[in-house]
Amino acid sequence: MNDCLPAQTGLWQYVESVIRQVVASYAYQEIRTPIVESTHLFKRSIGEVTDIVEKEMYTFDDRNNESITLRPEGTASVVRAGCEHGLLYNQQQRLWYMGPMFRYEKPQKGRYRQFHQFGLEAFGFAGPDIDAEVILLSHRLWQRFGISEHVSLEINSLGSNQARADYKEKLVAFLRTRQSELDEDSLRRLESNPLRVLDSKNLQVQAVVKDAPKLIDCLDAESQQHFDSLCERLDNLGIEYRVNPSLVRGLDYYNRTVFEWVTTSLGSQGTVCAGGRYDGLVEQLGGKATQGVGFAIGLERLILLLQTLELDQQVAAPVDIYISALDESAELYAWQLSEQIRSALPQLRLMNHCGGGNAKKQLKKADMSGARWVLIVGQDELQEQKVTIKYLREHTEQVSVARAELIHFIQQSF
Repeated sequence: MNDCLPAQTGLWQYVESVIRQVVASYAYQEIRTPIVESTHLFKRSIGEVTDIVEKEMYTFDDRNNESITLRPEGTASVVRAGCEHGLLYNQQQRLWYMGPMFRYEKPQKGRYRQFHQFGLEAFGFAGPDIDAEVILLSHRLWQRFGISEHVSLEINSLGSNQARADYKEKLVAFLRTRQSELDEDSLRRLESNPLRVLDSKNLQVQAVVKDAPKLIDCLDAESQQHFDSLCERLDNLGIEYRVNPSLVRGLDYYNRTVFEWVTTSLGSQGTVCAGGRYDGLVEQLGGKATQGVGFAIGLERLILLLQTLELDQQVAAPVDIYISALDESAELYAWQLSEQIRSALPQLRLMNHCGGGNAKKQLKKADMSGARWVLIVGQDELQEQKVTIKYLREHTEQVSVARAELIHFIQQSF
């Protein structure tokens, strides 16, 4: 679990602000759920035989001996809140969330035991149009971050719950004929969650899977029509994709559409965003039957990608203007100026020099702050009610500006 230090928070704030702008442009509304939930919620939603529930959840008993868990993902909590507060039945909702999640897994580059997710969930929409919308929204995020050329979309359909159950039988029957070629993890999954064998990272198991029946060839007619219609929409919108028959997602609640945005820019292929439909989850958690679709993005992985591609340079410096007073008598004047600027231009980031020191020391600190300008006030500026502006990032001669004209001067330059 990592600290996020001041040198890093600017990039985090940039990423979060872009996300907020994009989801607002699609009229999604924010929902905030507790970090701690009943353990039963995640066992019912994620599935008791998944790696998350079996190995990764932070679960403990509270003082009433009730089992509670730090949330390992966001969808189950959003569904629980929607059912509890009457947001879902016979309604359509477009929701998003952002915050910390917790999984006890082996730490690795871009993955941590406390990690942060952005996700969105849309409820009450049966057709493939909403599937296309959430994929389109994620695509717009990549455009805004400048990483469209570094991520690619993979999609698949898991069909209806019945079609998926029928396919599981065919898959298990096939895998049993090649059981000697499966690794220990796949043998365990063969009994508990056979679809997960399809996305094994073991090369020998991958060779076996290539010969396995394809889920997409076993779809019911309605799911096939849904998938075809989604593909048609993506084609019309110019969204490139690859149908990946082995894409199943790791959670039990998915049905029909599943998708991932993957990248090879972090070394081996890594998932940046993943999601799909979960039409049975609301009913599974005690609500009235309601369709759902959504996705989640691991923010650590996204930020690592931006840093790797050197696209984090666009984050603004933490200071726009540094304000320096050359002696004690000018200090009050400097503070009056800074408060005047803050009132008129609240979007600017101002830093007043504190701690004394000569002009050379103050200019050095101004430069270290990353500020674009330093406003300098001394006896001359105090007597003439002016301010001297020194440019720290531009090859421009310093200028003297009357206090009465200062706000207008700044507005013209920032």
